[in-house]
Amino acid sequence: MTRRLLVVLLALGVALGMTLATGTNALASPTPRTALSDVEDEVMCPSCHEPLALAQSPQAISERDFIRTLIAQGMTKAQIKQALVAQYGTSVLARPPAHGFNLTVYVLPPALLIAGVVLLIVLLPRWRARTRAGDAAAAAAAASETAKPALTAEDARRLDDDLARYG
Repeated sequence: MTRRLLVVLLALGVALGMTLATGTNALASPTPRTALSDVEDEVMCPSCHEPLALAQSPQAISERDFIRTLIAQGMTKAQIKQALVAQYGTSVLARPPAHGFNLTVYVLPPALLIAGVVLLIVLLPRWRARTRAGDAAAAAAAASETAKPALTAEDARRLDDDLARYG
């Protein structure tokens, strides 16, 4: 039982560490000059609801021009996204903001993964024990079948008569 608890805590620690590592890398890196391709991958065209990198509508062309203007002003990617949200609304973002109900998009998948791992850790030994018990019962049944009594003379005669009649 202690080993299972240790494995569960280790899995939770690894998951938490991975989550924190991805968040701190983004904060620790210096902010390079923003490029249109960096922003295009993370925003949508509000009229055709496609990623801006793929959209070819007049609205998408207008949005790209707006982004180029903001890049020329020296804005960062986060500032450009804020300006796009102010201009077009939150539907312009490819990923929903991580607050309110939208937070479930970011929290639910890791939580389900951790719950699945914990469930396997708890249930796998039980399944193995049940399989071993089933194998032992099958072996006992097989042993009892091999220990059948021999045919009596009367049974052997009836069997021979039946075989002769149908054979």
